[in-house]
Amino acid sequence: MRDSIKVGVIADQTGALSVMGLAQANVATLVVDEINASGGLLGRKVELLIQDSATDDAQAAAGATKLVQDDHVDVLLGGIFSSTRQAIKGPAVVEGATLYIYPEQYEGQEYHPLLFCTGAVPAQQVEPLIPWVMQQTGARRFYLPSADYIWPHVMNRKVHEVASANGGEVVGEDYFPIDHSDWGETVDLINSTGADLVFNTTVPPGCFPFLEALYESGFTKRGGTVVTTYFDENLVAALPSEHTDGLYGCIDYYGSLSDPFSKELLGRYNARFPNGPYFSSGSGCTGM
Repeated sequence: MRDSIKVGVIADQTGALSVMGLAQANVATLVVDEINASGGLLGRKVELLIQDSATDDAQAAAGATKLVQDDHVDVLLGGIFSSTRQAIKGPAVVEGATLYIYPEQYEGQEYHPLLFCTGAVPAQQVEPLIPWVMQQTGARRFYLPSADYIWPHVMNRKVHEVASANGGEVVGEDYFPIDHSDWGETVDLINSTGADLVFNTTVPPGCFPFLEALYESGFTKRGGTVVTTYFDENLVAALPSEHTDGLYGCIDYYGSLSDPFSKELLGRYNARFPNGPYFSSGSGCTGM
């Protein structure tokens, strides 16, 4: 038996998702240090090995290969995009027979005895969120600008179902590369269709110019509603406040919750990383 338990983490510490990936790496460091300070796990020290996936699926796959084949980690965590999960799954789970924990909201439909997904699925987000937002805002006409990979496609199918069941309709749906930046035509279509709710599944880096173009078109000033289910405090802080003012989100944890657990956890995190990105990983439905 080895002296230590090796935990590998793949985090987007650079690239478009770095604002989230840096927080993930910090939390992993905090937790492992606290475990070791209290005697380790099952009497053994936990050794943390972090690989920067740089918001690039090829680098995520290479990092997983190194952690599994060279470092022989006992468990692997990380990945944000569903495509990144799949890039990690190949070398880690399929080829390396290593336990992999994927902690992000995702589309569901995933199964492997060595892969554990702990984030929310579309039914847990869309089913409570959409009727509530429609009740709060009166919105009925949905437009779905989307990144072109598996999570937005599955998420949008659930939006169609829930919106229709609650008296709404989808008036437009488009898919673009993750790094798409020219949103003028799409924003014009959104406004010309009379859409009053944009359910946005564009993702970084493309979501930043999209939200800017939507704001500059006057969509929200005219009373339009924007929903982006994956936005946490770090992403909100990365954008001008006017681009996210009134935005609705629904994820499984927000660091700004005021319950005793969150206050105590944030206190520990901020003491260790006073200049680090805000700790959050996505609870409940809220308007930002």
